[in-house]
Amino acid sequence: MLAQMRQARILEEVHRSGGVRVSNLTDILGVSDMTIRRDLELMARKGLLAKVHGGATAVDTASAVEPGFAAKSGRETAEKQAIAARAASLVRPGMAVAITAGTTTWTLATHLAAIASLTVVTNSLKVAEVLYAQGRPDLTVVLTGGIRTPSDGLVGPIAVHAIKSLHVDMVIMGVHGIDERAGLTTPNLLEAETNRAFVDSARRLVVIADNTKWGVVGLSQIAPLDAVTTLVTDDRLDAHAVRVLQERVGEVICVPRVDAGRPFSASELDSHHHGGANGEPAYRVH
Repeated sequence: MLAQMRQARILEEVHRSGGVRVSNLTDILGVSDMTIRRDLELMARKGLLAKVHGGATAVDTASAVEPGFAAKSGRETAEKQAIAARAASLVRPGMAVAITAGTTTWTLATHLAAIASLTVVTNSLKVAEVLYAQGRPDLTVVLTGGIRTPSDGLVGPIAVHAIKSLHVDMVIMGVHGIDERAGLTTPNLLEAETNRAFVDSARRLVVIADNTKWGVVGLSQIAPLDAVTTLVTDDRLDAHAVRVLQERVGEVICVPRVDAGRPFSASELDSHHHGGANGEPAYRVH
């Protein structure tokens, strides 16, 4: 098969499912993984797809396009693990916590096993699945109803109605994009409405997002930057973004990526920080 024909087939698979793995492409095309990796490298340089660990995903080109869960789950995995581990340390035993849909919040769910007596309200089928699998008698999971999104979230009037009847200590939210002017955004109008209901129901808004979300603007705003109590991100966020966020967000926590195969140690959760108002840290580097 000619290289152009092979790459056209790869692109077709990416557009069909939102993402592909090298191992699957070698089976489909009958070539070596080295050949596939070279194809993906070339196509990524042309802007036709985005390379991720073990494969590739579709490139997000429009503010109203929402990638599927499978496509997003392979992106920035090390950053998501570090962010999720740090965000979990903000959760205390006995809390009622809301968790929105997304791959970073899904990663977070796996880090909540050691926290006792939790009540978790979520509109994420994936998050609920992880929490139910823990089989804990001291863990209460409230799953909202609603219309299913490509990210396996439940949104719309039913979800909003359920969320508005509740009051939680904290909402931990993943977002499609964060921008200096647009704030927190999503390409899904119903998801924006649902997430706004989560914000209104919580005493504290914690946003978890890796550095690639900065400058991305979806179709609909969830909340302005000023509404964010704490942002947990990774240490690859650029200096301009950090300056903007320091001015607009209550607290910005940056964490280093977790090396593959190495757990996130407790010592890495200890911070040194630059002080903010009233003795509270405005910006922490972990």
